[in-house]
This record gives sequence, structure tokens and C-alpha cells, in this order.
Amino acid sequence: MSDDDRSKKGADILAQLHAWGTPNVLGPLEQIAPDLKNMVRDFAFGEIYARPGLALKQRQLVTVTALAAMGNTGIEFKAHLLGALKVGWTKEELVEALMQLAIYAGFPAAIHALLAAKDAFAEADGISPAT
Repeated sequence: MSDDDRSKKGADILAQLHAWGTPNVLGPLEQIAPDLKNMVRDFAFGEIYARPGLALKQRQLVTVTALAAMGNTGIEFKAHLLGALKVGWTKEELVEALMQLAIYAGFPAAIHALLAAKDAFAEADGISPAT
């Protein structure tokens, strides 16, 4: 895949996940580290997310639970949680997945993730997707 193809594919996937209501995680990097922004778009989304084998919806659940398990419940978690809603996961399914973390990542990780999810869901209730 050419660099241009990778960049386009990454941008397309980002648009599918984060076109409405999600925090602009990569945008602010343009001012301080534009190369990192491009690396994330091109590699994380243009290479990894674009791979066959898992649907975008499945990849989002993996991402949300991995971030939560590591205790990363900041802006990236919120963006991916809202992206998970956008690609078809329900709030109830996401809550169940985050509750499952308590067994393997510990109760604190699950609690922090669920409290962050509560705030993100409340915000999502006020967002309507662009048509």
C-alpha cells in the first residue's frame, strides 16, 4: 500500500469513527507534532484498523476495553467510546464489556472506565449524528 493510500484509508476510518461528537484528539497535534498525527492516522488507522479479519465495530470494542484495562480513561478513551457507539455498540453492551474488566484488569480499572463512560454517554445523549 502506498503512503497516499495508507493516509487516505486512515483518514476514511477516522471519519467513520469520529465524524460527530467525539473529541478532536489528533487535531491539536498539528500545532506541536504534526508528524505524530500523521503516524497515528497512517499506521494505527491506515494499517492496523484497515486490516482484514475484524470488522471496525469489533476493533472499537477491543480498543475501548484495552484503554480501560490500562487505566487510560482520558480523551482517547472518550473518543473511542463515542466511536464505538457510532459503529453500533449499545451503551448496555459497552457497560457489560467494561464490567468484565473487573475480573482481569481489577475493580479500580473497571470503576474508572465506567465512571468515564457515564460522562461520555451523558454527552452522547446531546449529540445527533450528521445526516
